[in-house]
Amino acid sequence: MVLEGGAMRGMFTCGVIDVFMENDIRFDAACGISAGAVFGCNYKSRQIGRPIRYNKRFCKDPRYCSLRSWIKTGDLYGADFCYRELPDELDIFDRETFKNDPMDFYIGATDCETGKCAYHKCTDGGVTDLKWMQASASMPVASKPVEIEGKLYLDGGVSDSIPYKFMESIGYDRNVIVLTQPKGYVKKKTSSLMKIALRKYPAIAEGMMKRHEVYNRQVEEVEAREIKGTAFVIRPPEPIGIGRTEKDPEELERAYQMGRKEAQQVLPHLAAFLER
Repeated sequence: MVLEGGAMRGMFTCGVIDVFMENDIRFDAACGISAGAVFGCNYKSRQIGRPIRYNKRFCKDPRYCSLRSWIKTGDLYGADFCYRELPDELDIFDRETFKNDPMDFYIGATDCETGKCAYHKCTDGGVTDLKWMQASASMPVASKPVEIEGKLYLDGGVSDSIPYKFMESIGYDRNVIVLTQPKGYVKKKTSSLMKIALRKYPAIAEGMMKRHEVYNRQVEEVEAREIKGTAFVIRPPEPIGIGRTEKDPEELERAYQMGRKEAQQVLPHLAAFLER
């Protein structure tokens, strides 16, 4: 299973994977990028409804996401709140189930020095795994780079928004791919101001400037695999129309229900794909 990112568009993904869990659909492995990583990890911990629950509960909480947090800490999404207080105290992440579930779960984050995507195989949902989740979801400018073993990382979407090639490279040649943009979406070029804002990290800046080209090519390749029958693609039927830092619980629920509905509609076709 391959999970695209997209900030709060990831509520669509949450709806999809909850339907998968409710119908006991399992995969040998999965790879998540950005929101696909931080929300998709709940698939391995088998926690139906957890990400939509805590996002609706805390979306207006300045500790979770706020300009105040960005000014004070350099992170729009408060790192300590999101990756310690929330999973350890407020809506507990089931590390034991995560550790024991047989599905391999990979996360991609962009190396600030090389601009290439690095992939991490999660083991126990502990501190290191959460660091990789944080790194994968750390949007340039809106977040500080995350240091892991002496290297700095940012949003995996800068270098590999849809990590199907990585999954193929490790032997998974038939994948279910969950996208957060509708068919026909074309990403536009990032403003050149981003290059100035990221001058301390030229490889990240270059990646952002080329991101639209890479992403649009990935979408074409995904669609080619879909036609060929080597990929099963689930995507929103229309633009989700949700803010990257959405504060309205009803909007989060709407995106989540869109994902549930789409997953339920394609279940028979998905079952046929998985049985082949």
